[in-house]
Amino acid sequence: MDASDPRPHDLVVLGATGFTGALTAAEVAARAPEGLRWALAGRNPGKLEATRAALAAAHPQAPAPGLLAADVADAASLRALAQATRVLVTTVGPYLQHGAGVVAACAQAGTGYLDLTGEPEFVDRAYLDHHAEAQATGARLVHACGFDSIPHDLGAQFTVAQLPEGVPLHVRGYLRAAGRFSGGTFHSAMTAMSRPRQGLRAARARRAVEPRDPSRRVHVEAGTPHRALDAWAVPLPTIDPQIVGRSARALERYGPDFTYGHYAAVKHLPVAVGGAAGVGALFGLAQIGPVRRALLSRISPGDGPTEAQMDAGWFSVRFVGEGGGRRVVTEVAGGDPGYRETSRMLAEAALCLAFDDLPATAGQVTTAQALGEPLRARLERSGITFRVLPEG
Repeated sequence: MDASDPRPHDLVVLGATGFTGALTAAEVAARAPEGLRWALAGRNPGKLEATRAALAAAHPQAPAPGLLAADVADAASLRALAQATRVLVTTVGPYLQHGAGVVAACAQAGTGYLDLTGEPEFVDRAYLDHHAEAQATGARLVHACGFDSIPHDLGAQFTVAQLPEGVPLHVRGYLRAAGRFSGGTFHSAMTAMSRPRQGLRAARARRAVEPRDPSRRVHVEAGTPHRALDAWAVPLPTIDPQIVGRSARALERYGPDFTYGHYAAVKHLPVAVGGAAGVGALFGLAQIGPVRRALLSRISPGDGPTEAQMDAGWFSVRFVGEGGGRRVVTEVAGGDPGYRETSRMLAEAALCLAFDDLPATAGQVTTAQALGEPLRARLERSGITFRVLPEG
């Protein structure tokens, strides 16, 4: 982003009074460069003031954020918010319910946009509705800037960088993790699972208009269970492989023919079978309105774990990359995936978009495409590791 932009704020966190939003604001404060002009935005002035006071106590060295009134149901307030900042971060989900107006305001204002969505339908609809306008205004719309999908997107990019150029490449990612996922993630997942037909229509509409390079092929494999890296690998139907595929289509470094597969790595076969059955059952329950609403009522989008629960969380994504006669195994690893690392990734992505020297991109873009190496360097400084593993 252009640091000489005359807007009054470099960065605004929308939804800063929620659990993940407050963690994100704290991560921004912990990493705030000198002179950062930033603000917290939301509907409740009292809660915003309390969040600012907590930030001042925990991070007295950080520039004090301003407070801005905004409501995701009020288009005028969102337009004013987008026009007041160079980068806008939103943690207000589920995004299918609460995100469209924020994307629209940023696309119109030429404002950098980042979120935590893992909802494919929302991302596809945002592309259909706002990609062209964002290209015209210079806005970069960067979705999935948390555990969905930064470790997988940047991890695949890091793996590709270890392989020969100009040859067909095949990369598979294998996820292991322990940690409690957020209430917002649960609400987003249930919302997405309850709308399979709408999601399919949005995906088809996007494919019909999205330009493709006929000289290059990118394939996201459906995958089948198999043994890999001393574990059972089970296909993982998240947004992550879609994001990796879009990065590969945008960046020639992924080669003329690129294939990606995305899997959960499980030590014991019964656990893998039980997990797949559980996801299938949850998908079935999501189709039944009263049952879905009952399940959602038990977990608030703003709910979060204790410090001890977050301390126990961790994740590891190992990638196996092959091409040009070379095979490489890499790993991206960090702490609690649902909250601590997600908020850290979002904060670092926002600061990266606001201040780092980045490729000239616009429209709906991925983290690898828009932020790439500068964001990976930030994440490594914050404690998330990217490494090549020895083969053994």
